[in-house]
Amino acid sequence: MDGLSEDSPLLPVVLTGDLLDRLLEHWSSSSVAAFAVSAYFTFVGKTVDLWLVLAFVGWNHASAITSLIKNLGFTQFGLLAGVVFPTSVLGYRLLGGILNVETVKWNGPGRPFLVPSRTTHTRLFPKKHSFSYSYLVVGVPVGYSGNANGMISANVPGAPSWLSYIFGRRAWFDVNPADYLQRGHQDEGLRGKLDDYLENQNVDPSQYPYAYLITAARFLGYHFNPVSFWFLYSQEKTLSAIVLEVNNTFGERRPYLVTRDFEAERHIQNGPADDEHREPQRGRVKASWKKDFHVSPFNSRKGSYSLLASDPLGPEMEGFRGIDITINLSSSKGHPKLVARLFSEGDAIEPSSMGLFQKTRFLLGWFWVGFITFPRIVKEAAVLFFKRGLHVWYRPEPLKESMGRLADNIEKQLEDVFRQYLRHLVQQSPAPITIKYIPSGVAGAAEEVFSSLSITDSSAAAESVEIKVLTPVFYSRFVHYAHDFEAVFSELAESSTLWVDKPELLPKIFLKKASPPLHASTPFDFLCFQLIKSLRSRPERIERPLTSADQVSSSSQALDIRDFRMSSMDAFVVGQGNTILKKTYRVAVLRLFFADRIAFGNTDLLGMMELGARVGASWFSRPSSTRRSGGSHDGVLHTRCETSDVAISPAPLDENIIDSNQFIGSF
Repeated sequence: MDGLSEDSPLLPVVLTGDLLDRLLEHWSSSSVAAFAVSAYFTFVGKTVDLWLVLAFVGWNHASAITSLIKNLGFTQFGLLAGVVFPTSVLGYRLLGGILNVETVKWNGPGRPFLVPSRTTHTRLFPKKHSFSYSYLVVGVPVGYSGNANGMISANVPGAPSWLSYIFGRRAWFDVNPADYLQRGHQDEGLRGKLDDYLENQNVDPSQYPYAYLITAARFLGYHFNPVSFWFLYSQEKTLSAIVLEVNNTFGERRPYLVTRDFEAERHIQNGPADDEHREPQRGRVKASWKKDFHVSPFNSRKGSYSLLASDPLGPEMEGFRGIDITINLSSSKGHPKLVARLFSEGDAIEPSSMGLFQKTRFLLGWFWVGFITFPRIVKEAAVLFFKRGLHVWYRPEPLKESMGRLADNIEKQLEDVFRQYLRHLVQQSPAPITIKYIPSGVAGAAEEVFSSLSITDSSAAAESVEIKVLTPVFYSRFVHYAHDFEAVFSELAESSTLWVDKPELLPKIFLKKASPPLHASTPFDFLCFQLIKSLRSRPERIERPLTSADQVSSSSQALDIRDFRMSSMDAFVVGQGNTILKKTYRVAVLRLFFADRIAFGNTDLLGMMELGARVGASWFSRPSSTRRSGGSHDGVLHTRCETSDVAISPAPLDENIIDSNQFIGSF
């Protein structure tokens, strides 16, 4: 044959045959390249490496890919669009019908509301400064579950995702129970979390059968919520207490429970008996308490708060009167420092009464408020630091009543190992003892009670100890110690990452004994744990200056000259038959120790360095293009067949035909 046009049905067959022919001619180099790439991905490669290699291959052969796209005619494109588009629309409608959740009608007291508001901050000491900005909160009855006209949703089951917003399960503004009070999920939603918190405060939840939550809800998954207010009502639907749930920018959380003093306001409750037409007085909660949580970098953790909050709901918890909350901060010496206020600006909006035009107008006017709340805080902080010259108070570790930040991936992995190790120590303890272990920062990680095996054989009463981890950084610091006894008491007394109610009983669990020798089951485990032992060093004490004006103490670090062996927790992990546990532990610990050496102790920076190394490795491991040889002569493309050679003249192919040589380098 003397030519082959681009419309010929034989073109794909000819190009495929030519490609196979060239692969067979260069089988040795192709095999070596394939083996090298396969070995790299087998031992150190990850999914990101595959995507990087594919990206570099696409970059090298951009012209070939462009030609392929150009070669796709309108007929093929129309056929593809005619099949994909109707299928996508049909799938969308079917999936939407399956996942769509009907709005649950709420028959309890209170209703969901959108509450346009304004917040003001006035600093009185040591420098004067004030600002205010618009703020949007929502109000939902605690116990409500469903979707209010696509605007407010609460207690929606399942993890939040884009699909849940696209298919209408979650509204524009979503109140997710996982964002409030205790970390993690609770089967009974907001009501279950509130009851658990009240029980932890030694309060009977039946005293407050009704509750109403004022909070900044998630908007399309984004959430920044400095403070939430849980208004608690008695059986008679009278405002009786408030839970203020305070969050700082470090991810730490502190709920405060304050109760209403009915004795101090009895004259307001009773009122004149002959005034039948007097409007009922709004219930108010007025209280004060000691500050013990780090919120602003321009205030210490000392001082006290006072609160004056009015009932946002009407009589019998019906209607919505508006928000009016004032919080005052005083120094430890009683000086007024700060006045913060949150109040309604305009009428609250009930979502069920909104039409399409009202919803569109409201979203266009308020969708941006939640996104710029944090930038507004940063801007005012910059003014206080650079213009007002206020000192910065460094963040201390949280106290027992607070909740630590969320753990990162390494801390989550080490928490699971520490839990198993602590259970092992308690069970092997010769003393009759029980341990209540309270983890920190891991969503879904429940409290657990461990008991020694000697309790059943001993007639003496078992002693109980409560161990609470205050911050997930404890887990990454614990593996730096070679001796458990030293680790626990150093973190308890010096760095304050741990709290124990009876420290005198700790020696019955963490015995001060020599670490066992290393007995690994495989040579690879031996090398890894030998490397861990060599890299291990005692962590520095967590000690920061109080403010930016103070100087860091220049106390010298004592040189540890002990020739210790592997730690007891290392030996525990090595002795386990669980290969996944051993791999998880050694990878996490080695990443921590390497970060200490080359990434200033920052595992995120180590991850960026690792990504850079993988980009370089993927670039050099990409297949190189081979030179055209033997397959074409004088502009004529040849393809070997079993019976004859087919010669194709280059004229009909022109530049729109993809040269198969451009794909040879991909193999």
